[in-house]
Amino acid sequence: MSTQSKIEWTEQTWNPTVGCTKVSPGCKNCYAETMAHRLKAMGVKGYENGFRLTVMPERLPEPLERHKPTVYFVNSMSDLFHERVPFEFIHQVFEVMGHAPQHTFQVLTKRASRMAEFCKNILVPQNVWLGASVENRKHGVPRINVLRSIDAKTRFLSVEPLLEDVGNINLAGIHWVIVGGESGPKARPMKPEWVDTVKRQCDAAGVPFFFKQWGLWGADGQRRSKRANGRSYQGRIWDSMPELRVEPA
Repeated sequence: MSTQSKIEWTEQTWNPTVGCTKVSPGCKNCYAETMAHRLKAMGVKGYENGFRLTVMPERLPEPLERHKPTVYFVNSMSDLFHERVPFEFIHQVFEVMGHAPQHTFQVLTKRASRMAEFCKNILVPQNVWLGASVENRKHGVPRINVLRSIDAKTRFLSVEPLLEDVGNINLAGIHWVIVGGESGPKARPMKPEWVDTVKRQCDAAGVPFFFKQWGLWGADGQRRSKRANGRSYQGRIWDSMPELRVEPA
């Protein structure tokens, strides 16, 4: 089902699949896994399988039923390009997005190679933003080149949780960068100098920069609540985004 989101860079979430499996260090403390088990315990429909990957075709029509232009994060509780999600079903998801041009859809994956394989044979709708997670140098940074190879109007990076200094990154063909620290009781710290590295390169490349959160660890290296640490970086809130493509329904 689609629900209003508390994620700072989107408005609604739409989960035509739920559940996932871990592929890299950014997955270690997955918030979606914790939430899925909680929802299963509460008896919430759609989470009967907990965090086991589940395709939910009954949720496909949801964006078509909403006429108000909305920014959707697709699969906040899963990864659309998980190896066990058939391309046939992914085609159906993209067909829905293409038939709802009033909305903007943000599709984020840690499986950038599978996304690139799928997109070789389709025309990505202009209202669909394609993104890759970049948590570190070994696993995250290589996804940037894969993402850049995809013909899409808007490509973005979610550098969250930022686990180390990612060094020099090539932002050519990238239209938006989100940075954030990890939240939750087992969160790993994010250092301000790691954020500085990314922000400096965004400025040089003219790429919009969005600072999502410090998470459990503040800029001063102290552990406190996510709310207490806030979103302020360099003394201000950075919430730049690409221009939304919104058309009348």
